[in-house]
Amino acid sequence: MNLTIENILLVGSILLFISIIVGKTSYKFGVPTLILFLAIGMMAGSEGIGGIRFDDPKMAQFIGIVSLNFILFSGGLDTNFKAIKPILKEGLVLSTVGVLLTALTLGTFVWYVTDFTIYESLLLGSIVSSTDAAAVFSILRSKNLALKNNLRQTLELESGSNDPMAYVLTLAFLTLVINQDLSITAIIPMFFQQMIFGGIAGFGFGKLSKIIINKIKLDFEGLYPVLVIALMFITFSATDAVGGNGFLAIYICAVYLGNQDLIHKTTILKMFDGMAWLMQIVLFLTLGLLVFPSEITPYMGVGILISVFLILVARPIGVFISLMFFKMKLRRRLYISWVGLRGAVPIVFATYPLLAGINKANIIFNIVFFISVTSILIQGTTLSIFSKWLNVALPEETKPIAENDRYILNLPKSAMKEIDIHADSDAVNKRIIDLHFPNTAFISMIKRNGKFVRPGGTTIIEANDTLVVLLDNAESLHDVYEVLHKK
Repeated sequence: MNLTIENILLVGSILLFISIIVGKTSYKFGVPTLILFLAIGMMAGSEGIGGIRFDDPKMAQFIGIVSLNFILFSGGLDTNFKAIKPILKEGLVLSTVGVLLTALTLGTFVWYVTDFTIYESLLLGSIVSSTDAAAVFSILRSKNLALKNNLRQTLELESGSNDPMAYVLTLAFLTLVINQDLSITAIIPMFFQQMIFGGIAGFGFGKLSKIIINKIKLDFEGLYPVLVIALMFITFSATDAVGGNGFLAIYICAVYLGNQDLIHKTTILKMFDGMAWLMQIVLFLTLGLLVFPSEITPYMGVGILISVFLILVARPIGVFISLMFFKMKLRRRLYISWVGLRGAVPIVFATYPLLAGINKANIIFNIVFFISVTSILIQGTTLSIFSKWLNVALPEETKPIAENDRYILNLPKSAMKEIDIHADSDAVNKRIIDLHFPNTAFISMIKRNGKFVRPGGTTIIEANDTLVVLLDNAESLHDVYEVLHKK
C-alpha cells in the first residue's frame, strides 16, 4: 500500500489507535510500550501484513527531529531544579564525559570486530552513545519506579541532557567520514561552538519565553500551549541557525520554564505531557515503517555482539570513569550502568549517514536499529528487577510525589484559610502570577464586593479582597503570609 493524501489520515489514525490499545495492556506482560509501537510500525510496513511502502529517510528524520523537540521539551518542563540540584554535577558529567567515553570505547570495539574504518566505527559508536530520553522517561514514569537517593533524578537528567552530546559527536565523525583529509582536531571548534551556543541560547530563550508567556494577553486559555509550542520551535531553529545545538537549547529552555511561575502552567504541562506521548508513538511507528526486517537479519550476529559489549562493557566504562570522583555506592553505579536504554534517538541519528550517502550507511542503520531493539527488550524489561536486586528501589508506601507531579495532579489540600488583603499589603495591584505563590498552596476563590471571583494567573489582587486559600498543611500558611507581605 502506498500512502496518499486520501488514506494517510485513516491509516495513521488506525495505527495510533492500535498502538494505544496494545500499549495499555503491554506492561502486564513486562513489555515496554515503545517496543510495541516499533513492532506495530514494522508489521504495517512493506514487509509486514500492512504492506505500507515507506522508504523516505529524509521524512523520517524530519518527523524524528519534531518528535524529539516535544519529548525533550516535555521532559525539561517536568524537571524540578530543586530535585536535580544535589546531583547536577553527576548528571552533567554523565551526559558529556560519559557519552564521549561510551562512544570511544564502543567505536574502538566495532573497529576491531568489523571491516569498518576507525572513523566509521566511531560514527556508529557516537550514534548509540547516549541514553534515550523517550525510553527512559516513559519506562520510569509508566512503571512509577521510585528510587533511593535521587537516583531517578540522576537518570532522567542524564537522559534528557545527553542527546546533544551524541548529536555533536555524530555530526563530527560523519564529517570525518565524508572528508577523509580532515584531522580529528578539525572537529574540536565545531564541538565547542555547538555546546556553548546551545547553552547560552537555551537560557536566553528561556528567560525571553517567560516574559512573553506572562506578559502577552491572550483571550483563550487554550492558546497558551500553542504559544509555548511556537517558542519551542523558535528556540530550536534559531539556535541551529547560528551554529548552536538546538536539542541542548530546548532542554535548557524547558527546564528554566518548568521552574518558573507561568500563566496557565497546569494547562501547558498537561498538554506537553500528552504531546510527548503522541510524539513517542508517532516516532516509533515511523521508524518501524522505515525498517526492512529482511535487511536486518544478515547483521543480527554482529548486532548481538555489539549490543552485549555496549551493555556490559562500554556503558559501564563510561559510567564508572565519569563518576570516579563522586561519592557513590557501588550498587548505584551499577544501576546507572544498567539503565543505559537506547531507543528512537539513535535510529533518528542513524538517518544522517543515510542522507549523507556514505558507503556503509545502510549497514550502520540496520545495526543501530538492532541495538536499540535489544536494549529496550533486555534493559527496559528488567529495570524493576535490577532495582530490587541492587536494593535501590523505595518501598511502595514511601514513594515520594515530585513537585511537578503534585502541580499537575492538583492533589487535594488538607487545610483552608480566608486571608483579608488590606490596602497597605504589598499584594495589592499585583497579578497572582507575579506573587510567586508557593506550590503547597493555591488561591481557589476571591471574595470581592460581595461576589466571588474565579482567580487565574492574570487576576489582579485588589484592596479589601478576601482570598480563599487551600493549603497542603497548616505550616504552609507561613509561606503564604510571606508572599503576601501581610502586615
